Amino acid sequence: MILTSEALESLRGQLIVSCQAYPGEPMRDPRTTGQVAASAVTGGAAAVRVQGLSDVQHTRSAVEVPVIGLWKDGHDGVFITPTLRHALAVANAGAHVVAIDGTRRSRPDGLTLAQTVAAIHAESHALVMADCGSFDDAAAAVHAGADLVGTTLSGYTGERPKTSGPDLDLLGRIAAADFGVPLIAEGRIHTPAQARQALDAGAFAVVVGTAITHPATITGWFAEALK
Repeated sequence: MILTSEALESLRGQLIVSCQAYPGEPMRDPRTTGQVAASAVTGGAAAVRVQGLSDVQHTRSAVEVPVIGLWKDGHDGVFITPTLRHALAVANAGAHVVAIDGTRRSRPDGLTLAQTVAAIHAESHALVMADCGSFDDAAAAVHAGADLVGTTLSGYTGERPKTSGPDLDLLGRIAAADFGVPLIAEGRIHTPAQARQALDAGAFAVVVGTAITHPATITGWFAEALK
């Protein structure tokens, strides 16, 4: 399935679930990722977001909704699908949308964001989601040709403070600018009420990850509350 712009429109107002586990965790297994993704779709997810090539492959086999894929390489700076090589590998693994670092920071392979996006479009059928950390990032990503922009990196690049919940102010500013591409709310959305707030702030769709698919963190919230 190729995700056309028309098919992308079906995600408007919908929930996207991020299904990821960290290295060393019991759930860090591509087969488990696919099962978690399938469970999320059963619960109403209109699309899923997964990290890692094997995870993308297993998830494509497990669900019939759009798969947003990424490849984290490293822990600091530009590490979300940091190079064109990473991006094309994610696309070739079967991702309908490749999520890449969409900030204005220098990329490890020396390519500009525009060059990276253009090459992904030229060498694959995947759309490109730019994970941004600020309004200026989003504006630059749209200019570079990104098909979607997300607030994924708000609070993590030094340009904006890390809010306790979703960065509603940033969402509102980007939405008001009306860049003409879907705006995806992502980052620190921990409750249904916050998801609704993100949509009301102007998001096209909302990504929720930890609060749905990361049992260790969710358990920690409850355990801490009981202390």
